[in-house]
Amino acid sequence: MDVRLPPSFTDEGLRAAIQARRDVPGLPVVVLSQYVEQLYARELLADGSGGVGYLLKDRVFDSDDFIDAISRVAAGATVMDPEVIARLLARNTGTERIARLSPREREVLALIAEGRSNAAIAEELVVSERAIAKHNASIFDKLDLPPCDDDNRRVLAVLVYLGR
Repeated sequence: MDVRLPPSFTDEGLRAAIQARRDVPGLPVVVLSQYVEQLYARELLADGSGGVGYLLKDRVFDSDDFIDAISRVAAGATVMDPEVIARLLARNTGTERIARLSPREREVLALIAEGRSNAAIAEELVVSERAIAKHNASIFDKLDLPPCDDDNRRVLAVLVYLGR
């Protein structure tokens, strides 16, 4: 879904995507935008149910990466363009909860926000999956996200990260 659709080319696409997720909870949605808008990301992730993507149009030129992102969102993952993550993190580094994280934990959380699995994060950071699991536990602890059967802590951590 493009964020900007007719008739006004402002945020009709985003509003349609949010309404579609309200009508069909958990509906996987990928939003394409030319802009990094924190509000758009927060609105899209507000229900915390996963199956959400926020990609920048000018960076979706590799069809394999795009198909991978679509597949991950369809499977219930949250996929954010790395540029979106970098800009949102730069805007939110002063927040109290995010400030509790070490630089490595912020790096891991950014990769979680991109929709990466523990295995993919471990591969990218050249560490073991066990190390990533320890980082995840520390992130959840520092962000005050205790274990709960009703919530997905990875999605909740991304929401904190995005300043929601």
